[in-house]
Amino acid sequence: MKEVLKTLGIQDVNPAYATGLEWAELGGREIREIYSPVNGELIAKVEMATKKDLETVIEVGQAAFKEWRKLPAPKRGEIIRQVGEELRKYKDPLGKLVTYEMGKIYQEGLGEVQEMIDICDFAVGQSRQLYGLQMHSERPEHRMFEQYHPIGIVGIISAFNFPVAVWAWNAMLAGICGDVCIWKPSEKTPLTAIACQNILKDVLRKNGLPEGIFNLVIGDGEVGSAMSHDKRIPLVSATGSTRMGKKVGEAVGARLGKSLLELGGNNAVIISEHADLEMAIRATVFGAVGTCGQRCTSTRRLIIHENVYEEVKNRLVSVYPKLPIGNPLDESKLVGPLIDQDAVDNFKNALSNVSEEGGNVLVGGEVLTGEGYESGFYVTPAIVEAKNEYEMVQEETFAPILYLIKYSGDIENAIEIQNGVKQGLSSAVFTLNVRESERFLAAAGSDCGIANVNIGTSGAEIGGAFGGEKETGGGRESGSDAWKVYMRRQTNTLNYSTELPLAQGIKFDI
Repeated sequence: MKEVLKTLGIQDVNPAYATGLEWAELGGREIREIYSPVNGELIAKVEMATKKDLETVIEVGQAAFKEWRKLPAPKRGEIIRQVGEELRKYKDPLGKLVTYEMGKIYQEGLGEVQEMIDICDFAVGQSRQLYGLQMHSERPEHRMFEQYHPIGIVGIISAFNFPVAVWAWNAMLAGICGDVCIWKPSEKTPLTAIACQNILKDVLRKNGLPEGIFNLVIGDGEVGSAMSHDKRIPLVSATGSTRMGKKVGEAVGARLGKSLLELGGNNAVIISEHADLEMAIRATVFGAVGTCGQRCTSTRRLIIHENVYEEVKNRLVSVYPKLPIGNPLDESKLVGPLIDQDAVDNFKNALSNVSEEGGNVLVGGEVLTGEGYESGFYVTPAIVEAKNEYEMVQEETFAPILYLIKYSGDIENAIEIQNGVKQGLSSAVFTLNVRESERFLAAAGSDCGIANVNIGTSGAEIGGAFGGEKETGGGRESGSDAWKVYMRRQTNTLNYSTELPLAQGIKFDI
């Protein structure tokens, strides 16, 4: 890993913030040590930014916005294209750092960097498609249309489980829209953010751009709160827990700003009696144990028709003990560690609590120790027979726990169970019955922002808008028309006549 860190510009001690081209000077700030969940070893140290540091970054960002917004959108797209090319060059080391700092397996680390590359490609095309509409005016010789303008500074608060991809979803689209960004990564995974900032810095400098377009602040919750309350940041995009999102939404809403919230998920897969069970089981296992259950789209509930319940249960109970768990940089492993001790404690407590409610732990639930598990954060993914109304089943535990829930009768009964939680991010049904699939996708079907047929809950493509409903936040990021949230919408009417008629035929002669 030393060579990886050197390649990506990670120092023994790293500065607290960067304003695009320049890093802050070291010294005089709180130091945080960043340990790898893979082996418990110290990776590097970072200085933690203060509110005063954030003030500096905001001021630089304000100045940069005045220049960046003037650059034509396709020209901004060209900058993002170059960022994507640089990410391609660094895909391997950056993927390894994602794995080493966060704990997801190496293939997922590479996949996360590929998401960054993909969203750059998407944004380049979008830079020539920031379309408005033209409509007919009721007044003669008037033209009425709408257009979109940059909104200003976009604050991005990202989570540890996707330490770089979600930032890119926001920053690359905000960038082509003419906005500048201030990124506060999770304090658990700041090193991948520093690596991305180093890559960005070279592109900005090569193109002679001013500092302040893409900014980075390494801070704690106090800095995130300051961003949420600051009127100079018109949009705050925050990814994390529902608890955190409510605080951000309240702070931003109190000043009538805009918030884009991507919060918790309690995602379900429905397995119908008409399902291809081989496909369903494969998708379920990846959805439940990928990233060690630390995806917002992880499969947490498996709603199975009574006619195939025992077969599905037995096959899963057979597969789980065979899952290779260990160092995620070893490509023979499919399950890496949880992020830290708090995550391990939450995993154990959830299993204890659901057992007290009547849940039956079928397999897994152990914390692994000894050689190869030195960090103490490795666990065996668990399967629990449960009921949807259990308190623990209603909550999102960010860990590899899969609840099996039996349903009988029609698909509508399964959909009712699936929708019977307060989160609404991702959902899926496995069925070869077209009526069941169409009911699942209809207005009375899944109430989630993502609804899949014969595909699992996890692994969204960047081409579609990503986000959920209810306590998931209601925001949309990434593809489709998600770019519109990063801009302000303006309706224009242009009078090219010699008269001044009023709308609705109002007469007002003076």
